[in-house]
Amino acid sequence: MFPIDRPRRLRTSETMRRLVRETILSANDFIYPLFVCEGENIKNPVSSMPGVFQMSIDNIVKECEEVKALGIPGVILFGIPAYKDEMGSEAYNEHGIIQKAVKAIKENVKDLLVITDVCMCEYTDHGHCGVIKNGEVDNDETLRYLALETLTHVKAGADIVAPSDMMDGRVEVMREILDEHGYHNVPIMSYSVKYCSAFYGPFREAAESTPKFGDRKTYQMDPANRTEGLKEAALDIQEGADIIMVKPALPYLDIISDLKQNFDRPVAAYHVSGEYAMVMAADKLGWMDGHRAMMEALTSIKRAGADIIITYYAKEAAKALGK
Repeated sequence: MFPIDRPRRLRTSETMRRLVRETILSANDFIYPLFVCEGENIKNPVSSMPGVFQMSIDNIVKECEEVKALGIPGVILFGIPAYKDEMGSEAYNEHGIIQKAVKAIKENVKDLLVITDVCMCEYTDHGHCGVIKNGEVDNDETLRYLALETLTHVKAGADIVAPSDMMDGRVEVMREILDEHGYHNVPIMSYSVKYCSAFYGPFREAAESTPKFGDRKTYQMDPANRTEGLKEAALDIQEGADIIMVKPALPYLDIISDLKQNFDRPVAAYHVSGEYAMVMAADKLGWMDGHRAMMEALTSIKRAGADIIITYYAKEAAKALGK
């Protein structure tokens, strides 16, 4: 006898499909990444990421106004300083590029969350995420500077700080310095489970942060490891993280799901530059419908359990969802 249950009955029209849809994507889910550089009226295209630019603060403010108008809750800022040195001193300079950008956005665009990436790779002349000693990143020495960087970001007006360096113990020192200075209510969104991934290539062009020697395998996670992600997230929560993140997103949907099922914190996922660039390239070559691929990818990230999606597609997706 033919089965009585016919699942196709609930797929007969777009209205029917909307009625029973399990995962609902909205502009409220997105954070838009921005790359800030020195100067005025600068909008340099990133060749490997069509539609993404390095922008001076005046153009960043305009971009933030558009982001807010689209209903996207916030942006995350990455700085490109005019000067780099061995110690990444511009990262914790109170008058550095990120600090100035945060102040400008908070003064001109109300009710938009400003999140700052806390790391040193964009500011060091060697491109690594911390202080180098004997040819390696010194974990504990780096923590001192990450704490200073965090404090300058929050003093400038950052609503959320997001450490991406993957140094052991960095969430704890960040929470301590913020609490010591009265910033008890500033959340930390930690890149808790950040893999050493090939999908970061275009970002490193945009942020000018490619390591000058070696790689980041001693501090970013091995892509083969799954349960280690649970350990990393648990440690960050223990140290004071308010939001935990997985990066990249699409190759690690299982990790997003693991975090959602095991922890009582909002889970963020970074839909990274390489994921964006692949779809843009395939669309340009006519090999794939880029718009459909974008929406399918973002939906899969949310379906896996992400509460927050950092994506270069935030504006385009918000426009599509607003129709």
